[in-house]
Amino acid sequence: MIDRLENIANSCPQGVRLLGMDVGKKTIGLALADSAKGLATPLITIKRTKFTKDILELEKVIRDYEVGGYVVGYPLHMDGSEGAKCQSVRDFSHEFERQISAALRPKEGVWIALCDERLSTASVESFVDETVDYSRRKAKEKGVTDKLAAQVILQSALDYMRQSSYD
Repeated sequence: MIDRLENIANSCPQGVRLLGMDVGKKTIGLALADSAKGLATPLITIKRTKFTKDILELEKVIRDYEVGGYVVGYPLHMDGSEGAKCQSVRDFSHEFERQISAALRPKEGVWIALCDERLSTASVESFVDETVDYSRRKAKEKGVTDKLAAQVILQSALDYMRQSSYD
């Protein structure tokens, strides 16, 4: 199941960790939520190569951390419309869903929520500029920005789901 978070939040798998992904052309930043879905923590950044190699690295993380659902940053335009980058993320998500190993595929299906990521990278870059003692370029080279952006995306999704459960 792949859809915008607001459409599938109520079907989020329970009792499992969620993996947040900031998918770019060169890297995939990853963040992990606890099984109670309260807090997102930055994890790692994967350098992208071929999709088959990327999926192997993702599957290792999925096994190691017992991940059962995914939140993927969805790069909407500032006016809320979708563009080419959104289609690229949808394509990645569909290919991920299709290629994930059967052993890691829940019987109810793979849950992938597309979460609005507007300004997530900008807020992370601003944070890094203000609080970290090295340049933005070096932070990007080390993958810091990508995994922190994944954390922001995932935490936003967790907050949304927690808030919508009270509404």
